[in-house]
Amino acid sequence: MLFPTLTFGVFFLVVFAMVWSVRSNEWRKLLLLVASWVFYGAWDWRFVPLLIFSALMNWAVAAGLASDRFAGRRKLLLLCGVAANLIILGFFKYFDFFTEQVGATLAAIGFERDLPMLRVILPIGISFFTFQGISYVVDIYRRRVQPAALLDILLLMSFFPHLVAGPIVRAADLVPQFQSRPKLDRSMVSMALLLIVWGLFKKTVIASELAVGFVDPVFADPASHSALDLVFAAYGYAVQIYCDFSAYTDMAIGLAALLGYRFPRNFDQPYRATSLQEFWRRWHITLSQWLRDYLYIEALGGSRAGKVATYRNLMVTMLLGGLWHGASWTFIIWGGLHGGALAVERFWTDHAPKHWPPLPIWARLLVTFHVVVLGWIFFRAASFADAMAYLGGILNPLGGPSGFTASPLIVLLVGLGLAIHATPTRWMGGIAMRIRAFPAPLVGVGLATLILVVDAMRFEGVAPFIYYRF
Repeated sequence: MLFPTLTFGVFFLVVFAMVWSVRSNEWRKLLLLVASWVFYGAWDWRFVPLLIFSALMNWAVAAGLASDRFAGRRKLLLLCGVAANLIILGFFKYFDFFTEQVGATLAAIGFERDLPMLRVILPIGISFFTFQGISYVVDIYRRRVQPAALLDILLLMSFFPHLVAGPIVRAADLVPQFQSRPKLDRSMVSMALLLIVWGLFKKTVIASELAVGFVDPVFADPASHSALDLVFAAYGYAVQIYCDFSAYTDMAIGLAALLGYRFPRNFDQPYRATSLQEFWRRWHITLSQWLRDYLYIEALGGSRAGKVATYRNLMVTMLLGGLWHGASWTFIIWGGLHGGALAVERFWTDHAPKHWPPLPIWARLLVTFHVVVLGWIFFRAASFADAMAYLGGILNPLGGPSGFTASPLIVLLVGLGLAIHATPTRWMGGIAMRIRAFPAPLVGVGLATLILVVDAMRFEGVAPFIYYRF
């Protein structure tokens, strides 16, 4: 069930009316839980039990960690809980990939074997709810949070606004909100409606049209396009993935707010970053913080073991972050590129001569942006061979077709996407404050009109969000 569709609109209106009509907070949470399972089941009912099992398992592990006073048993239980989450994620996401790699390795050394290929269907959102489960049991182990009721944990891991593509909302942020009946005021409503319409525009008008009208055809057949087309399509994909994913986040935050809950911010103008470290503070913020807190610091030790260990930990964190995005060498290379760049930045910070002047801000911004765009080529390419063919076309401008095939509309949308990216956050708050002052019927009419206008501007239907497959 996609957010920017009539089906989801009807679904949400029914859920909205039901949850605000009940007085009991427990019944309210139960209604939200059932609605979340219906939302997830609309994709494939067979995986709803997996979602329920994951929540039950993490609740049980957390309960054991909270009640046990023996350090050795608590550590063993934590390891079992984290391992169980990773086994679930690993089986569905990586079983076939690693089987293919083992088979290719055996064939390369002369021991070709027919290994079992299960063609496992990847449940949407499994990476997000698995990471939520891991963070919950680790926080319980570290006594950062108190154990929550079963209903709260079931809802935490199933809540439909963030279920399939984030943001990754931790128990410490969301469970306390579940424990008291939320309130809805005009400020929350005005900002929520603005975020939903804003996200709808970014997704259906900019991201979808860029994908269908230019980016997808160029990446599908780079040999048929000029170097100029390839470069522009890479820039176009940078705009597309930002508008696509930030649109989902905007809508998720807005939908949650209409139900009375607050989600953390997930994007902060990432292409304005002047370093890769700053980029990851601005891009997919909740994932960046999760990787920092639970992998880089908790599992690997962060920067506590010296400079060389710090460079290694940065590389390992980003390699695993790349693998988290998908079972493909392109994602691993993408993660390695970012990990290497982060390590080089840290090395330069540690060893740069003190008398050397820093690069101007504009130069650091351009370098960072183009490292990110280079990474997006691997991220978007269907295979390593496709990525290398794409880069080969850019580096050999005289060896292929010439000319520029992007339409004026595509150029306009890339520029519009970058302008939206640069929009100051305070503008959204100011517009929301003005909406708040309008009478409710006028807001309703205006919202319906805007949705119809955006829908009329939609060119080729609604493609699934890019991050649905992670």
